[in-house]
Amino acid sequence: MIEFTIWDILRNLLLAARWTVVLSLVSFLGGGIVGALLLFLRIGGNRLSTAFTKYYVEFFQGTPLLMQLFLAFFGLGLFGINVPAWLAAGIALILWTAAFLTEIWRGSVESVVRGQWEASASLGMGYVQQMRYVILPQALTVAIPPTVGFSVQVVKGTALTSIIGFVELSKAGTVVTNATFQPFTVYGLVALIYFALCWPLSKSSQILERKLNVAHRNH
Repeated sequence: MIEFTIWDILRNLLLAARWTVVLSLVSFLGGGIVGALLLFLRIGGNRLSTAFTKYYVEFFQGTPLLMQLFLAFFGLGLFGINVPAWLAAGIALILWTAAFLTEIWRGSVESVVRGQWEASASLGMGYVQQMRYVILPQALTVAIPPTVGFSVQVVKGTALTSIIGFVELSKAGTVVTNATFQPFTVYGLVALIYFALCWPLSKSSQILERKLNVAHRNH
């Protein structure tokens, strides 16, 4: 029987953790781009685009991420299209992330007092100028802490992609456990790696929130 050292186990888990980080970054950045587009559709004033965005957000927030992963992975298979696990994972997580970021950012924009809209309009600014120079800079200070905080959920959400065969940290933990028969050691290290990834993000969110609250009170 092959003996596995803790370093052997940790090395394999760290190799898989790279894909957790990559998938998290792709999901967060892609979700941010889609979320920004959805945000402008939501607050643009067009009833059709507003309704579309509202139902989009409700669907992705109101259904389990696991189901969304299954739909992305197996759904296109019904039409004879073979979707790799990494592509299905990326698509599902981007769309899921976009729904939550859209709502976070919408709340941030709506937190800007109505007088700011009226004042900028009185200066002859159009909608795009209002958003660029007046509304978004103020909304940004409100949006940063919850946005950074939500990135923790994205990292943890990648663990579900193991269900469709994507080999990230969680899936690697299962594979290594089957090879070493040391579940306590393996999953203990998996938990520590997830903690090392998520704790700095969570702490950063708390620090940013405190700093912005202090700055807001000083003004």
